[in-house]
Amino acid sequence: MMRHFLRDDDLTPDEQRRLLDLAADLKTTPFMRRPLAGPKSVAMIFDKPTLRTQVSFGAGIAELGGNPMLVEGKLAGIGVRESVEDVARVLGRQVAVVVWRTFLQSDLDLMAAHAGVPVVNALTDDFHPCQLVADLLTVREHKGGPDGSLAGLTVAFVGDGACNMGNSWLLAGTTAGMHVRIAAPQGYRPSAAMFARAEEIAATTGGSASSCADPAEAVTGADVVVTDTWISMGKEAEEADRAAVLAPYSLTEELLAHAGREAIVLHCLPAYRGKEISAEVLDGPQSVVWDEAENRRHAQKAVIAFLLEQAGR
Repeated sequence: MMRHFLRDDDLTPDEQRRLLDLAADLKTTPFMRRPLAGPKSVAMIFDKPTLRTQVSFGAGIAELGGNPMLVEGKLAGIGVRESVEDVARVLGRQVAVVVWRTFLQSDLDLMAAHAGVPVVNALTDDFHPCQLVADLLTVREHKGGPDGSLAGLTVAFVGDGACNMGNSWLLAGTTAGMHVRIAAPQGYRPSAAMFARAEEIAATTGGSASSCADPAEAVTGADVVVTDTWISMGKEAEEADRAAVLAPYSLTEELLAHAGREAIVLHCLPAYRGKEISAEVLDGPQSVVWDEAENRRHAQKAVIAFLLEQAGR
């Protein structure tokens, strides 16, 4: 059966647990799985700026025995020079997996429908599921139970909750049985449909999803505090307006103090010190962002191995 990883709820709770187990094993023993030996090629397409995504996928694919094939998004002109469907049909004859970082979730869905090989979401405007596997692996390392369980932990996401990271935390966090709180002003919260989906998942896992306007309320008692840039790619023209609205949601030492000393801080990077997060917090003792950045490699290796196993490849 062909499986793709297009959004966080493509994984059941059991699959998510097994994926995190595999990612942890691959972190300890990097070359234990070689599903791309040959080497088989993986197409990596980047339509948006990238650092961590490109280097972590490139290194991870090589460690799985494969060839990371960089497909320059602008040169390919996907959806402009050629339709997404035609590009998918071409790539599927050449590579074992397609990894695509792009804008529209609907384009990614088209790629998956026509490629004939597993397709991985390396970030869209709507979701960032590979980042969440890395984030959950990081939380597990620092806050997980003896069996690695994340159930019952509370995560507070502060800032622009209407971004792909806010959506992904709602879905992936509730899948893990976590209590996900989004602190954001009106107009910067995930859609009602996204909350409804998160609540549907939470009903089966014991987690929860909620939102509020007060960042201190959301952070109080949280085990994990998360933020992200206020200026998502494509929103640069709104920088001044966004900064004015979101300034009270900056993750400072004062705000973090509501969570307590044992809380950890995540940020998917790039970070803008003095804006969504202070330098003191990002570089401070509660920050685990560098572990988080490293864990992209281990998490994505697990995703690729899982998808190829499901596809019988």
